[in-house]
Amino acid sequence: MKPMGDMLLRQEAFSEIVMGNTALVRAMVEAGTRVIASYPGSPTPEIAQAISSIPDDRRPFYFEFSTNEKVATEVAYGTAVNGHLSTVFFKSVGLNVASDTFVQLGLMNIIGGMIIVLGDDPGANSSQNEQDNRHYARLSYIPVLEPASPDEVYSFYRLAVSLSKDRGMPVILRLTTHVCHAKQRVSFPAWTPKEPDRTSRFDPANGPYVPIAAEVFPMKHRALQRISEMAAWSNASGIHTHIQNGHPTHGIITAGLPFLSVMDAMETAPEKPDILKLGMIYPLPNQLIADFLQAHSRVKVLEELDDILEKDIRALAHDKQIPTRITGKCDVEDWIGEYTPDRVYDMLAKTWPELFPPKAAARPVSSALPPRPPQMCPGCGHRSAFHAIKKALGQSDITVADIGCHTLGYLPPYRVGQLLMCMGASPGMAAGLSLFNDSRNVICFLGDSTFFHAGIPGIINALFNRHNISLVLMENGATAMTGHQDHAGSGKNFNEVVDRIPIRRVLEGLGVKHIFEIDTYKQAGLTDLIRQAVDIKEFSVVIARHPCMLKFIRQQRKKPGYISRKVSIDQNRCQRIHDCVERFGCPTFTRDSNGRVDINADLCIGDGSCIQTCPADAILKPA
Repeated sequence: MKPMGDMLLRQEAFSEIVMGNTALVRAMVEAGTRVIASYPGSPTPEIAQAISSIPDDRRPFYFEFSTNEKVATEVAYGTAVNGHLSTVFFKSVGLNVASDTFVQLGLMNIIGGMIIVLGDDPGANSSQNEQDNRHYARLSYIPVLEPASPDEVYSFYRLAVSLSKDRGMPVILRLTTHVCHAKQRVSFPAWTPKEPDRTSRFDPANGPYVPIAAEVFPMKHRALQRISEMAAWSNASGIHTHIQNGHPTHGIITAGLPFLSVMDAMETAPEKPDILKLGMIYPLPNQLIADFLQAHSRVKVLEELDDILEKDIRALAHDKQIPTRITGKCDVEDWIGEYTPDRVYDMLAKTWPELFPPKAAARPVSSALPPRPPQMCPGCGHRSAFHAIKKALGQSDITVADIGCHTLGYLPPYRVGQLLMCMGASPGMAAGLSLFNDSRNVICFLGDSTFFHAGIPGIINALFNRHNISLVLMENGATAMTGHQDHAGSGKNFNEVVDRIPIRRVLEGLGVKHIFEIDTYKQAGLTDLIRQAVDIKEFSVVIARHPCMLKFIRQQRKKPGYISRKVSIDQNRCQRIHDCVERFGCPTFTRDSNGRVDINADLCIGDGSCIQTCPADAILKPA
């Protein structure tokens, strides 16, 4: 058993330094969770990594990567109404995909217990936006617990399970990126495993489970009643933390990770305001907050992203005629990014300069660090694809990107992918761009995991409505960007080897007439196929295929006798044209101030995809 797997199943009491995502899995084990479903996305993939460290024959629950977040939510919901504790987890924008099902959950009587773990992303560290999913909680009448640390991730999950089971309603555990990835020593109690319960308990009498007009209003009434009862519980629960620093006038209300930043910021403050840290952020403990407001004439509300707590607290003060001066977000910047300790100190200094004197300006850095934009890995098949595809594109052609490693084609030197929205959106957007357009080719891109996740409806639409677009389907055999998880076309799921679902056969089954296939390392051939595809004045597909080389090389290195191979530069042939650096753009190439090109041996994997890009034939095959 892997060391992490041993820790997650250890039965005697112990303490260990773990990240938030790992502490969550231990809580899942102890709570008796029976089914866990997910679709991979940062900041939550390490949850699945921790689960994978537990051997299949000792794993006390079933886990799957579903085809998308909506399906994962439905798998967890079906489990829960069958009487078994379930959990679904995904990243912030994954909730958009799951929302059609998610917003109904608060109406249902979920007898087994169901926890939704959200990985929100203030700072957009790995997402296309900073959306605040606390809005969804209010939309769906689902309570939200927000931990600030790995220790609270562990304890709040177990509390969420208790609340969900007792009240027959789902509970959201809202994590943010640095709560998921933070590390802390957590004390775990002794744990006694139980035999898996395989009893099916679904009974329509526990419902209704069909939200049609005749049933919706009673179901909504029940959801609202549960939220009201949860608010009363929250006031008396002890889940909130009141830190009394003895300040007679000033107080701070906060939650989650910003609380830790507040504690850091106050270390050097000459006067320390009192703090109310909220553990449940929806519904709010109104009486607890009202008491805190009445005890302080000045209160600062600190929350990342939107002003949700601030608005609710202001409304509460108005309704109860509490004269406390409440300050929340002061300018646009307060709505953006993570609340790090330095930022929080500056916010407090701006609001209360008498308590938080402005710090002395930091010493200027002698020289700025060079920018380090994200880039594709050495040997990435997408790099070869974009290098080849760009040669086939006209100056006015329109390229539509999608979510995945290939999104990086937008960056220099490729500049392919002029629009981007969300997973699976590229065929639909491309279709719209093709209308009233007789002069410009429209080419869209889609990864293989995204094809199964959300791409198929857009393809069907393009066929059904006869849109004149070309789709480049970038097939690398994995959900690569989030950690090489398998998908329906990989030939393996999380638990076992399965029959792969071939993308070409799916396309043929849908009725796609024009399908081309090629390995992306065959750059001249790919350029030619793109030209053929765009000349066809109806829907066409080019499957541009190459394995994810990062995953491939990691697998090769584990094999006995593996020998690292590198390309090299023949300096006598090199004419310093610099196509390798400026157009192909592999990070393996370095160029000095005199224009000399060399190979970074630490990065080169010896795949040789670069050899064909040199007009002077100066790149030599690996020895």
